[in-house]
Amino acid sequence: MNIVILDGYTLNPGDLDWNPLNKLGNVTIYDRSDEDQIVERSKEADAVLVNKVVLSEKILSQLPNVKYIGVMATGFNNIDIAATRKLGITVTNVKAYSSASVAQHTFALLLSLVNRIETHSQSVFKGEWVNSPDFSYTKTPLTELAGKTMGLVGFGDIGSQVAQIALALGMKVIAYRKHPAAVNGVEMTTLEDVFRNSDVLSLHCPLTEETKEMINAQRLATMKPNAVILNTGRGPLIQETDLADALKKGIIAGAGLDVLSTEPPRSDNPLLSAPNCVITPHIAWATFEARKRLLQIVSDNLEGFMHGDKKNVV
Repeated sequence: MNIVILDGYTLNPGDLDWNPLNKLGNVTIYDRSDEDQIVERSKEADAVLVNKVVLSEKILSQLPNVKYIGVMATGFNNIDIAATRKLGITVTNVKAYSSASVAQHTFALLLSLVNRIETHSQSVFKGEWVNSPDFSYTKTPLTELAGKTMGLVGFGDIGSQVAQIALALGMKVIAYRKHPAAVNGVEMTTLEDVFRNSDVLSLHCPLTEETKEMINAQRLATMKPNAVILNTGRGPLIQETDLADALKKGIIAGAGLDVLSTEPPRSDNPLLSAPNCVITPHIAWATFEARKRLLQIVSDNLEGFMHGDKKNVV
């Protein structure tokens, strides 16, 4: 089998072994592929593996040999699924490989906002502690999470792990999901109540027409002025101009974001200049351990397809 990986760098920048895939066929790996390179690079492929490369109907129609597309991620909105079904191409994705890592990163963003570790560390290295008249000082207010309310929008694998960490920190946890189910220690409530009552609001829901820009001026106005918003889900869940305005006006206290509506962002994205906003470059999924699991599941998906035992088909 001829296997082509069109954007392998984010999964494996060099610290993982491609051997699980190399055992399955002739593998050609490209770190990145521009749109005008896809057809030429994939025309002899039986299987194409992608992370964020867009495979449109126009491109797929020029790849008659391709019978399998392996998405090296959970989201597959970069693939024209209707076209793949019409062309008889099997598409698989990978679920739940990074739940622990994303939950961990969610709290890294939160702790960055409430403890300001980087701000205080930079102060020390600038010599401000050496020259301080006091044994202790703060550059910003500090907030204790115990007793605060963590609100979750979405309660799947990641949301449930975030809830367990929040409970361990002594937080109250409330959550909204479309089809609620009882969970020990978590109060299921309405979406309106989650926005109104949360000190910390964390997004863990899929991006749909219903959830697109669910964080907007109207909902932000219902939140507590001390509230912070965390997003490790999908950037378009947030109307970014509305959130930037809310941060500038003090309508809410802060935001911790790992995703933006366009990635990489444009230089004029309003959140890049918003106060009390921590942004990381879509790395919550990218721990070594999570990427190693991802690579193994990508390989298992392809091997299953080759032996007639299809797994994780979308």
